[in-house]
Amino acid sequence: MSKTFFVTGTDTDVGKTTSTLALLHAAAAQGLKAVAYKPVAAGCEIMEDGLCNQDVLLLQKNSSLQLSYDQVVGYSFEAFSSPHIAAEESGTTIKLDVLSEGLAYLQQKTNADIIFVEGAGGWRVPIGHGHFLSDWVKYENLPVLMVVGARLGCINHAVLTQEAIHHDMLPLTGWCMNRINPAMSHYQSNLETLKSLLPAPFLGEIPYINKPYEHNLGQYLDISSLL
Repeated sequence: MSKTFFVTGTDTDVGKTTSTLALLHAAAAQGLKAVAYKPVAAGCEIMEDGLCNQDVLLLQKNSSLQLSYDQVVGYSFEAFSSPHIAAEESGTTIKLDVLSEGLAYLQQKTNADIIFVEGAGGWRVPIGHGHFLSDWVKYENLPVLMVVGARLGCINHAVLTQEAIHHDMLPLTGWCMNRINPAMSHYQSNLETLKSLLPAPFLGEIPYINKPYEHNLGQYLDISSLL
């Protein structure tokens, strides 16, 4: 079965998609067939073929195998909001077994070597009816990769996220720093502090890049510890 990792963030807008693309590129550079899966995508445009999320399109485009849009995403919602709100507004219940069916297809019906599952928001993002997306990650027993958005407060957010993952009895198998704010004060000191505090391999730092989706991002990450 394919190796599968769940990619979470210390908050929303910390660069989970950018980091997942970097993971895909790094895996492809190792000669691996790498694909991505987005369980819940909130924030879509209405197209001729239905709802379309730009992050899902990027994951689809940068996967090593040719997959359809529907094979890359579990649920798509028009509203750009927390998944539980977007689902409620559309009259939909996010079902954990549907999320699992989508992942199982990639694990069992393709010849992917590695799968990166990109989360939504942070670790405790709600999906409705008292459930969090992390409940599904626990159900699937997935090892976790954490994206730290480099901005004021990131140390607190990263440590709290790591503690929550540990509380859920899941392994944090790696983390990376994504420099979303090029003017962040004391960036290097924050990075070194996190290296000393987080009990997981440091995969690398992604610099601030204008239009990162147009670049080879895999050069910034060392995923050897995942393989």
